[in-house]
Amino acid sequence: MNKPVVIVGGGPVGMALALALHQQGITSEIHDIRPRGAAAGDQRILALSHGSRQILTTLGVWSEIQATAITDIHVSQRGGAGRTKISAREQGVDALGHVASSSCIASALDHALSTANIAYVGDSRILEALPSASAITLSCSDGELEAPLVAYAEGRIGDGAEVVERDYGQHALICRLTPAAPHGGTAWERFTTHGPFALLPHEQDYSAVYTCSPEQAERLAGLSDADLLTHLQADFGQRVQFTRVQNRFIYPLGLRYRSQPIAERQVWLGNAAQTLHPVAGQGFNLALRDCMALAHALTGAADPGAAEVLARYAADRRFDRRGTIGITDSLIRVFSNDHPVLRHLRGAGLVALDLLPPLRSFLARRMMFGARAW
Repeated sequence: MNKPVVIVGGGPVGMALALALHQQGITSEIHDIRPRGAAAGDQRILALSHGSRQILTTLGVWSEIQATAITDIHVSQRGGAGRTKISAREQGVDALGHVASSSCIASALDHALSTANIAYVGDSRILEALPSASAITLSCSDGELEAPLVAYAEGRIGDGAEVVERDYGQHALICRLTPAAPHGGTAWERFTTHGPFALLPHEQDYSAVYTCSPEQAERLAGLSDADLLTHLQADFGQRVQFTRVQNRFIYPLGLRYRSQPIAERQVWLGNAAQTLHPVAGQGFNLALRDCMALAHALTGAADPGAAEVLARYAADRRFDRRGTIGITDSLIRVFSNDHPVLRHLRGAGLVALDLLPPLRSFLARRMMFGARAW
């Protein structure tokens, strides 16, 4: 079957999948509801694991991405004992991960698509998908097409899917914080009673993710810069001094994922398959691993959309996918409360991480490589 695999979504995940398929000799075609290049306007900041850097290098785009290295991660809890520090030097890598803007990543991937002459159809809305034994027929805003497989790589999970979800009762306040002294590549994960407070080094500043109740997020979003800076400084503590706050916005947090990321001649990746809490910065990293695994699963297949091919892909990804979802969910439920027993257990866990290098390395490698750590 010579028809191209159709990828719905022209953001970083969809473009990464197209490049991964291209490297395996598989033709694909991207369809995006937005004009081409719209993804380059996305100002979100993404945490890239060491494994994701390897993937983006394999795809030939890493050299075009302006990224800030994370050399150390400092983890602690506000108002409780215990802390630990994970370092790149201890793990034998030059960086535990990197931080880059989604716009920069998208631009690099789009340039690679152009170089590889991969088809990209902008302003194209998929209206209906009708799978059959031999192909899937897609009704689009600009016509109809037939493909062996459609990969949904963008957009929220539809309500009609078999979905597992959990509302954390939290919003994230995202902003840019300028430190008084150079950050030195250190990222911070500070657990508080209302949720994690993360600082990711990006360029000369920090990209901050402050988790709190929806009511508090709305109140903080309305504060003056000076008052917001005072609040964030008081909640974080004095380990890092902030001098400026910019570019604030808020969004709700929750867990939502498809119990099965495949169906007849269809597969879902990225936010179309799962939306995770940003506590460990694993959403985009998991999506990139899915892209590479799908490309390898389709390699050499006479019919890329065959049920046995997709079942093999889903089985291969089950361990990493469920593990990443489980770790992210557990971190929020264990660390985002002020129960005295859990507070002491959290402190003991952080002390154990600090005293036991093998345990610390295990966690670090899980964050860097996903299930490949094992």
